[in-house]
This record gives sequence, C-alpha cells and structure tokens, in this order.
Amino acid sequence: MERPKFKGHLKLLILSLLEEEPMHGYAIMQKLSERFGIPTPSAGTIYPILASLRRSRLIEVSGEGERDKKVYRITEKGLEYLELHEEELREAITKAELFNEFVELGGREVGSALHLVLESLPELSDEQKKELSHAMREFARGVKLILLGGD
Repeated sequence: MERPKFKGHLKLLILSLLEEEPMHGYAIMQKLSERFGIPTPSAGTIYPILASLRRSRLIEVSGEGERDKKVYRITEKGLEYLELHEEELREAITKAELFNEFVELGGREVGSALHLVLESLPELSDEQKKELSHAMREFARGVKLILLGGD
C-alpha cells in the first residue's frame, strides 16, 4: 500500500480542521491525529505548512491564546479553496483512514522490522541472510494468500 503523501494532504486536512474552529499549532497537531488517525505530525512539519497557508492567505492569525500561542483561523479564500478541492479533501481523509487501519493491523511493526533489516544487512552472516530471506518470502506469501487466495 502506498503511503499517503501527507504533506500535500495535510494542507487540506488542516484547512478542514480550521473550518470548524480556530486553533493554535499544537492543537492542530493533536486534532489531526485524533480526527484522522494519522501519526501526530511534528512541529517541523506543521509550522512550515501553516506559514505556507498564511502566505497564500488561506489562513490568518486571529489572535493569541494561552501562553501567547498564535491562533489560526481559515479565511474566506481558504473556504473557497476547500470548496474547490472538496474531492481531494475526501481522498486525503480516505487515505489517512486507510493508512491508520494499516498501522493498526501491524504496519508500523512491519516497517520497523524492514528498517532494521536495511540497517543490519551489512553485518549479517550468510546464514542469517538465508533465514531472513526465507522469513520475508513466507511473510509475503502469507499476505498474498490472505488477500488473493491460492498461491
């Protein structure tokens, strides 16, 4: 399954959240995770997107909340943008939900294991590589059997 292109979709998801209510950056990060089930985006991901949305005049700072946090709200131009990109927003929400379900099925563990394989590969013995090859082929075969049936 292709990993959703969250950075491209995040703009639309953020706008959809701000359509409901103004909020500060940290609240946006939390709501993205709660509402769409995606891993909580980092500040290094969210704040550049918020800056881009501000430059495009799709959102604006409407004041400061607790502890001088900037509160963002969607503009009329942002609402028009959301309306114009309604289909893309639905697609972004669907992909986020599917990715979340994939993670819940063990996708994070599979990804972590594959990352470990790539890091460890240079140090593995021939026997370990042989066992790893067998395990990965069996895993792939098992997944295909569940999804497609047969061999």
